[in-house]
Amino acid sequence: MPRVLLLLPSTTYRAEGFLEAAQRLKLDVTTASDRVSLWSGPPLTDFLALDFKDPDGSARTVTAFARSQPIDAVIGVDDTTTIVAAAISAALGLPHNSVASADAARNKHRMRELLRQHGVPVPRFVRVSLDQDPVTLASSVTFPCVIKPLVLSSSCGVIRANDATEFIAAFRRVAALLEKLGVVPRDVLVEEFVPGREVALEGLLTNGELRVLALFDKPDPLEGPFFEETIYVTPSRLPTGIQAEIESCAARAVSALGLREGPVHGELRVNERGPWVIEVAARSIGGRCSRTLRFGAGASLEEVILRHALRMDLPLLELQRERRAAGVMMLPIPRAGILREVRGEKEALKVPGVEELAVTVGLGEELVPLPEGTRYLGFLIARGETSDAVEAALRDAHRRLEFVISDTAAGQTADPVQTPAPRGRMIRF
Repeated sequence: MPRVLLLLPSTTYRAEGFLEAAQRLKLDVTTASDRVSLWSGPPLTDFLALDFKDPDGSARTVTAFARSQPIDAVIGVDDTTTIVAAAISAALGLPHNSVASADAARNKHRMRELLRQHGVPVPRFVRVSLDQDPVTLASSVTFPCVIKPLVLSSSCGVIRANDATEFIAAFRRVAALLEKLGVVPRDVLVEEFVPGREVALEGLLTNGELRVLALFDKPDPLEGPFFEETIYVTPSRLPTGIQAEIESCAARAVSALGLREGPVHGELRVNERGPWVIEVAARSIGGRCSRTLRFGAGASLEEVILRHALRMDLPLLELQRERRAAGVMMLPIPRAGILREVRGEKEALKVPGVEELAVTVGLGEELVPLPEGTRYLGFLIARGETSDAVEAALRDAHRRLEFVISDTAAGQTADPVQTPAPRGRMIRF
């Protein structure tokens, strides 16, 4: 049977989906992780320990392993493994993105440079060191602007500033966060804020040609000061012509970065001047959001990715998303503290169209909101006849949930927090 190597960081939500898809396809699977002692997912059988911070060393380890256990495909499931996957695939002679292109998709500054050089619309930007004086920098910044770390994901450390006072506070806050996380280099992007509606694009590359699998609307305005994402709904309700412009812009972006193989996930904004690229990642959609997508014969997104990587048959029908609309809500964290109880789960699941509720933070764990936070409370998934119906179901289910959170320091339990989805309310910091 074909053998696939799955690169699974210890913190990923993606293991279950890929392992289920591999089982359905009757594949032999070798899993590799960086910290197996912290692994909390399904049991790992055929396992390799790799240092994901050392792509060349990982490639040597896998090459030696492959002499006795040949590998037919390598899948990096999220941002931290895309560069390693490229290096290993190159060493094994498998279809792959170059390490340089994977690195460009991972580094926001390099991405911005390449996209600008190729005429792809991106915000105006400048790279600055967090060791610089924010008071001095503020005098040369055009507002509103966004401060953004170079390598973090899920909107961690991303803050909008509308004036010099907010810029100085945001700059110092991001500096403290990166120091706490040990992120090197201590550089950030300062870029113009691009207004408009935001969408997410899911696609698959074959020899540099992009096929769009789904386009998601993000109905909650993402205007700052923090950029916590909530609802994704597909199919998009944007006019057909605008969707075509978005897809064309995404294709130009992946070409500019040099990406040629495998899944891509794009974040774009569209306004009266057309689409703008915010991010392009050389991996599929994150978290448990992939569970919204079903294709021909009931194939999951993970199954499509595995079939593509192994060059198995992918008839056009199997690449067509199901007819029904689908959506996901990434449950936002209402405030900092310790999660003590979740109420209303049964009521939320009774909402017509809601298929799944997964609270991915355990009771007793600490909740950290954005911009310092790196995860969500969980995920709601719904399906329906229209995107409007799906969005309404997600909002209804979310209103039925209550989260009991105690203060981290005092340990006092607060009243239950009922958390309707945010609607772009501006919060001063």
